[in-house]
Amino acid sequence: MTDWRADRVGSAIDGSNPTVLAELEEAFAVIGDTQFLPGYSLAITRHPGVDRLSDLPRLRRVAFLADVDLVASAVENVCSQMDSGYRRVNIEILGNSDAFLHAHVFPRYEWESVELRPYPVWLYPRSSWTSSAYALGEAHRELRRRLTEEILRLRDAV
Repeated sequence: MTDWRADRVGSAIDGSNPTVLAELEEAFAVIGDTQFLPGYSLAITRHPGVDRLSDLPRLRRVAFLADVDLVASAVENVCSQMDSGYRRVNIEILGNSDAFLHAHVFPRYEWESVELRPYPVWLYPRSSWTSSAYALGEAHRELRRRLTEEILRLRDAV
């Protein structure tokens, strides 16, 4: 059996991607595999083979960006309620490592070290991304539940 991580889009479509929070118009809302910044989420394309934003026709591109905004709004709403140290959300579309369209939504917090707080999350040590201490798991059940509820609330309010 193939690991769902080998095809995140296909596994989201077939229902085997355990990080999926909700299906949106042009994206799947997913929670990040690592949670060193609690609430880290992504919007990933619903279209296999779509590598970059410009691969989508303009109307689908705008709809994807609207889905990114929805995920970011949900992350902001939930994280600001769950953590008094919440500061803001950062949104990035990079695509340098994974060949499918996706946008990162990173909550940022006052409790981050002053050496890292004002800079991109990519400057965090590699261990933040790989340590089992930050791996998505049972400890994130409530966070996942609240993110899913908020994403669905915002999606259905449109």
